[in-house]
Amino acid sequence: MTDRNQLLQAFDDLLQPERFRDYGPNGLQVEGTPRVQKIVSGVTASRALIEAAIAARADAIFVHHGLFWRGQDGRVTGWMKQRLALLLAHDINLFAYHLPLDAHPELGNNAQLARKLGFRALARFGEQDLGFIGEREDGGSFASSASLATHIGDVLGRSVVVVGDTQRHLRKLAWCTGGAQGYFEAAIAAGVDAFITGEISEPQAHYARESGVTFIACGHHASERYGAPAVAAHVAAQLGLAHEFIEIDNPA
Repeated sequence: MTDRNQLLQAFDDLLQPERFRDYGPNGLQVEGTPRVQKIVSGVTASRALIEAAIAARADAIFVHHGLFWRGQDGRVTGWMKQRLALLLAHDINLFAYHLPLDAHPELGNNAQLARKLGFRALARFGEQDLGFIGEREDGGSFASSASLATHIGDVLGRSVVVVGDTQRHLRKLAWCTGGAQGYFEAAIAAGVDAFITGEISEPQAHYARESGVTFIACGHHASERYGAPAVAAHVAAQLGLAHEFIEIDNPA
């Protein structure tokens, strides 16, 4: 068991949220019990995750996507009221870290996705250095965009969207999890052969065709399943707490 403030300090020390300009508050978003024995981690603070955490007898939830975002309607109605009511009724702390969780060099979403896919990071790029540039761990290349897409789909267990030169050998890779399709132009400028992220918007298909750089969208949720449990498990072990990752599937 540990104190809530000690747990918050451990997360802050690891993720350093003060370094980032973010879209919402990082850290403790909903205050619950002052004493914590068990953390449940997940991707998004959805009602389904909160209900699962209640069933798991968690005292704290750690997520990438919290409840509060810049420019959000501030009224506590509908889905917001339902989620908050559950957290408050069961005295559960909600911790959320957005960009700091993407960026951590070992436990963050980008680092953990690279580990799953067998990539090694060599450099950073893009706004706030959130994007990673690297290559296969074995130093090899992918024979084509189709072979890279198949590899990613097999590892993540879902189909992916791929646009670009299907015959190009791919050695220099860039990636940034979630909704980072806006980083594609910076990845092209960095001279990579392929860029991997969660989502695709209309312009990226044209950029891929015109630049010859492969664009792969493997799912926002699918690309961000690994950072939250890695960080929560690390901090739980550090403080002697129980931890459980609960997957709430999302097709997005």
